[in-house]
Amino acid sequence: MTPPALPPSTRIAFIGGGNMASAIIGGLIRQGLPAANIQVVEPFEAARAALKAQHDIDAAPAAAPALADAGLIVWAVKPQSFREASAPVAPHVGNALQLSVMAGIRAADIAAATGSARIVRCMPNTPALVGRGMTGLFASAAVSAADRQLAEAVIRTTGDALWVEREAQLDAVTALSGSGPAYVFYFLEAMQQAGTELGLSAEQARRLAVGTFAGGAQLAADSTEPLALLRERVTSKGGTTYAALTAMDQAGIKDAFVQAMHAACTRARELGDEFGR
Repeated sequence: MTPPALPPSTRIAFIGGGNMASAIIGGLIRQGLPAANIQVVEPFEAARAALKAQHDIDAAPAAAPALADAGLIVWAVKPQSFREASAPVAPHVGNALQLSVMAGIRAADIAAATGSARIVRCMPNTPALVGRGMTGLFASAAVSAADRQLAEAVIRTTGDALWVEREAQLDAVTALSGSGPAYVFYFLEAMQQAGTELGLSAEQARRLAVGTFAGGAQLAADSTEPLALLRERVTSKGGTTYAALTAMDQAGIKDAFVQAMHAACTRARELGDEFGR
């Protein structure tokens, strides 16, 4: 799906220039936004050097009055760094739309720190680095339709996007898709290990595992049928898949997996409590 068009006059500032900021910046530039329209505040020299090498952007080590030129501020710092990072930025950004990619930090706390009531929170994931991200978004009451369109246009340069109606749902988004790529890699590691134990080379096992995950995900994406039905179609009673799934059920893997995401959701709420105020 083609992302919504960004007006070429859009001016965006990123507070934080790490991997997620770099992924969004790359998407913006690919969609035609001039690099000159993008500011970045990034205190770490190595990250500034990476932005220069990858996107030809000269990031600043500290906030400056030029931030007031940006109509959109993207908060891309770690949650535990937000309070420290926001203090020097706040005097310059109160009139801008605030787009946060920070886990846990709530809209009310961002508004209090920046002086802007126009807050869009989102939770992207690392496949944004290859243009296949999945991002959940939430807009505060002061966000206009035009603001929502701008925020979505920015985020969808990195993949797909889904709006949620309640801010609390972003904690579930964080648990499901924000942390989700790690779950995929975890299962891929296990599949590769099993493959090598069964006689395949590590390279063969990795290729089979990655290809199977990618193909299975695409099959699910292209189908409107329930996921359980897709699973059942691969599972013949008494067959190899049945043996594998029975072993997983007996080991309690599904229940443990569900509980793991509950733990991630709880931690997302805790981050807001710990670092938002």
